[in-house]
Amino acid sequence: MTDNGNPISKKKFMEELRRFQNGSVSRRHFLGVTGLGTAMTVMSGAMPGLMGGRAQAQEIGDRVVLATWPNYHDPEDFELFTDKTGAYTQVNVFGSNEEMLAKLQAGGSGWDVFVPTNYTISTYVEAGLIEPLDVTKLPNYDPATFERRFSDAGTVNGVLYAVPKNWGTTGIAFNSAHTGGVVDSWKTFFDGARDQWTGRAMVHDYQLTTIGNALVYFGFSFNSVKPEELAKAEELLIDVKPHLFAISSDYQPAMRNGDAWLTMCWTGDGKQLNTDIPEIGFALGKEGGEIWSDYYAIPKDAPHREAAYALINFLLDPKINAREALAHGYPVADSRTNALLPEDLLNDPILYPAAESLSVLEFGAAATLTDPNRAELMARFKSA
Repeated sequence: MTDNGNPISKKKFMEELRRFQNGSVSRRHFLGVTGLGTAMTVMSGAMPGLMGGRAQAQEIGDRVVLATWPNYHDPEDFELFTDKTGAYTQVNVFGSNEEMLAKLQAGGSGWDVFVPTNYTISTYVEAGLIEPLDVTKLPNYDPATFERRFSDAGTVNGVLYAVPKNWGTTGIAFNSAHTGGVVDSWKTFFDGARDQWTGRAMVHDYQLTTIGNALVYFGFSFNSVKPEELAKAEELLIDVKPHLFAISSDYQPAMRNGDAWLTMCWTGDGKQLNTDIPEIGFALGKEGGEIWSDYYAIPKDAPHREAAYALINFLLDPKINAREALAHGYPVADSRTNALLPEDLLNDPILYPAAESLSVLEFGAAATLTDPNRAELMARFKSA
């Protein structure tokens, strides 16, 4: 029974459970659509201890709110955090940095920790939306153990605002049983989406990657904001739109059930899909694309600041970070964590592509986040 009184099927319940476990939906969403929210409310009234008490190990409050990306954490680590501190982690999932920025600009997000991508951090600093970090509250952070190209963006004008989480690439996940082989080209991706794979391809609900990869199709920079180049990308995207299965950054369900055969895909999702369904492969576009790094940061108006520091510090513990990496499959830039990971993971070509494959990729540029032409292009594409 759901919270609106309608029954939920076993299949739907398991689908929602899978999405919750992968971090694709928040706990609030999961409890609401399954009807467990009402039951938990009733039971917690009768049994106050059921929902967890205030922190005992640390005086940090009873909760911490994390805004992050789909399929990006091990839910069991949040349970360990609760066991250690008494604070419950509420996870809010987003599909683009633009969504995160708009939410913080609007105020009252309620977030304590969020996970911005490298190219956005300077914009947050300029807008006064992000807290300079007090490293004395992050004893597990050791800057010397991080590869600098995946950590430098966290420091702006000599001040530390964010610490590294993971890094990765944006490539193509493809079901070889349907595509007939590897798809390792953005030209093949977009041309195939309009032809032999019509109705089976997905692109991100995220302008940086969707527009960026359309630009790369023509040999332009992934980060271009030139009007004439954006016009070519828009022409391609508008042409492909009727042939797409969906525009979504939460593409795993469709790839898993066979509704979609190929999608723009982040590294860890590619690894998760390939591990569970070996015929789903992952490849980088040989023309270029994105390499990125994500960070933990604290908004200026975080309501549970001490809990925010406690959660970030907990997740930076190399042993916890290793558990995270084993669960979500994203590369880690911390040498202490990598020393705890199995060799087969560190040698996995999905997670750690050959250097020549990475050499054509670009980190996102700050200008793309707030460029009005790219924002308007994405809006026209979605509404077409």
